[in-house]
Amino acid sequence: MLRLMKMLTANVSYTVDDIAERLGMSRRTVYRYIDTFREAGFLIKKSSEFIRLDKESPHFKDISQLVHFTEEEASILKSAIESIDDTNLLKQNLKRKLYSVYDNKLLADTVVKGKNASNVHLLLDAIEEHRQAILHKYQSGHGGEVRDRRVEPFAFTTNYVQVWCYDPDDGRCKLFKTSRIGSVEVLDDAWQHENEHKAGFIDIFRMNGTERTRVRLELGLMSYNLLIEEYPLAERDLRPIDSTHWLLDTEVASMHGVGRFVAGLLDDIRIVDSPELQQYMSEYLARFK
Repeated sequence: MLRLMKMLTANVSYTVDDIAERLGMSRRTVYRYIDTFREAGFLIKKSSEFIRLDKESPHFKDISQLVHFTEEEASILKSAIESIDDTNLLKQNLKRKLYSVYDNKLLADTVVKGKNASNVHLLLDAIEEHRQAILHKYQSGHGGEVRDRRVEPFAFTTNYVQVWCYDPDDGRCKLFKTSRIGSVEVLDDAWQHENEHKAGFIDIFRMNGTERTRVRLELGLMSYNLLIEEYPLAERDLRPIDSTHWLLDTEVASMHGVGRFVAGLLDDIRIVDSPELQQYMSEYLARFK
């Protein structure tokens, strides 16, 4: 309903069909929401096939200012967000809330720069228009392979670092890092596998997957500080044990991320009741004996 209100108060006029298509809902739902606005005291204005909230509606000015950013406001917002330290959990939460209600390309610029910015904007176009895209010269993290990937992008992670795509060649959804994309080509071809578009689970160590495994670690002062500096979202799953020890109780998508972290701090971390991680670490360390 907030997205609909944003469209009805914009400087651009939309028909009911335009609104239904852009918001992915039926005409009947659009009309039901509009009736809700009318019952709340808003005046609905129709001109030919176009529909909008009348500027004479009570509180129209307040609502319009609430759901739209002017160019100057967006510039100030961008500077304010960037001034927050990257390790601050508040920064990530603020971005998440902003993107959930105001998916604007200008806000994407607060976290991406250079060629990444243009690639992110093209991917946003592909997502909005439900079109396939080619990720040219994508650098895989496995083996350093560089090749083109034809995908169906459908969602970004909170800070635009990665994009969820369906990979028709592999028949599954994957995360692609935007920093590893050479360039993006948006195709005319529409999505063919929309029913398969499902964003997976991303753990605090930035690993993704479909399964979740609980991990509990007792951290000393050094590992605690390094954890929240390198993985700020871990702060939500930490609680103090005493003045120099903390308990991390979280779920992970795989053992790779947490395993690498533990391996570098073996003398400052104790694995607590996590048999899957204990087995992974035994096998991991055995390979390097």
